[in-house]
Amino acid sequence: MKTLLINTNRMKPAIAPIGLDYVADSLIAAGHKPRLLDLCFSEDIEADIRSAVDDFEPGLIGVTVRNTDECYMSGAFFLPFITDVIDCLRGCSDAPIVLGGVGFSVMPEAVMRFCRPDYGIAGEGEESFPRLAGAIQTRSGLESVPNLLYWESGLVRRNLSKYAPLEDFPRTRSFVDNALYFREGGQGGFEAKRGCDMKCVYCADPVSKGRHVRLCPPKLVADELKALLAQGVDHFHTCDCEFNVPGDHAKDVCRAIIESGIADRVRWYAYCSVTPFDEEMADLFVRAGCAGVDFGADSGNDEMLARLGRSFRSDDLVRTAGLCHKHGIPFMYDLLIGSPGETRETVRETIDLTRQVDADCVGLSMGVRICDGTKMAEWVRSQGDIASNPDIYGAKQDNPDFLRPVFYVSPHLGAEMVSIVGEMVSGDTRFFMPSCEEVDANYNYNDNTVLVRAIQEGARGAYWDILRRMR
Repeated sequence: MKTLLINTNRMKPAIAPIGLDYVADSLIAAGHKPRLLDLCFSEDIEADIRSAVDDFEPGLIGVTVRNTDECYMSGAFFLPFITDVIDCLRGCSDAPIVLGGVGFSVMPEAVMRFCRPDYGIAGEGEESFPRLAGAIQTRSGLESVPNLLYWESGLVRRNLSKYAPLEDFPRTRSFVDNALYFREGGQGGFEAKRGCDMKCVYCADPVSKGRHVRLCPPKLVADELKALLAQGVDHFHTCDCEFNVPGDHAKDVCRAIIESGIADRVRWYAYCSVTPFDEEMADLFVRAGCAGVDFGADSGNDEMLARLGRSFRSDDLVRTAGLCHKHGIPFMYDLLIGSPGETRETVRETIDLTRQVDADCVGLSMGVRICDGTKMAEWVRSQGDIASNPDIYGAKQDNPDFLRPVFYVSPHLGAEMVSIVGEMVSGDTRFFMPSCEEVDANYNYNDNTVLVRAIQEGARGAYWDILRRMR
């Protein structure tokens, strides 16, 4: 079956649609013929859609949803654009339309009702998408396609989830123009595992990627980096939930990169948990080409960390920072400000700790994005009517599944949260706050013109590190 795969993510700097790269390999292996329509760089979206449909005449159309919104309180909501794309497709093609991607998988039933595609795939699509294509061709067997959502009598029906071993899927990374994305976005992406079994109360990763952790064999990870390196991509970022969990697997991936002989030719950055991170891991990171680590620290206050479901404490932040300084690893601590129980005092304690350990950068996320399926969502609902809750900001009306952006802010900070935190970090250039301004401290990476210009001028690497080096 001829299958048109559409990338709808237009955020800049440009991020390569790694999921489409993976799905295309599986479609080809199953005998189907995929083609890419990349709207990231489109100057006339409607014309490009019509041209692709008329030229290719697809029998099935896949549309990826990387993000439903920016996850910042003043950020954009992307699903109306996805709906416009679907409407345009329906105007020029009778082919069934299927939604997928991480953004879709966070709240798949809600996105199905909002965007009205024919089908959806929640979670990984390497097995499900080819099987869906086959079911459409034979007009039977929809109920046996794993991870599939579809309409039945006006309601959304969802099949059972299935998590296959990652080594079962081919990964040539040859479908997407990764070299173009590297020129425009400054980094490539790779994946060492999927799924997350951690207990963070707010995080949507276990919802979208599953709580069952699937590890990619370390040699296959190194081979994937080799494939991208051959395309001219030599700066990377991990796409895992937390690269260093489990720790032994992260170390084995580093060893595989070293043994492959490419460690001195690649530079990569990782999202990591504060623990596990020990002397051996720090040493292996450096030897394997790691250029920096973004730790999801959340808070420097032990009570706040416990409330958030984190397994580490403030002493671990101090120890991890010491290891990074010792081994010369640039690092960033990402903080989550405003969650339940947060006060001016806990914020001050956290800010002071990040200064004390001399973090290279500190990212400040304001307010907690509430995602359905998380413990945070359960707790917010337990507090009573959401529409009248003064601690909820954003789309409070007619938004029962939290699809449109909605945030919780501790009443001890309230509407003054941004100004309170701004005063605490004023003048300290290591702190990044979300902004719509063209400044080199802007932690909102959507349409960030400062970053776009820096990449056009040759900057490469993680965006926080590009900003750090600029300053």
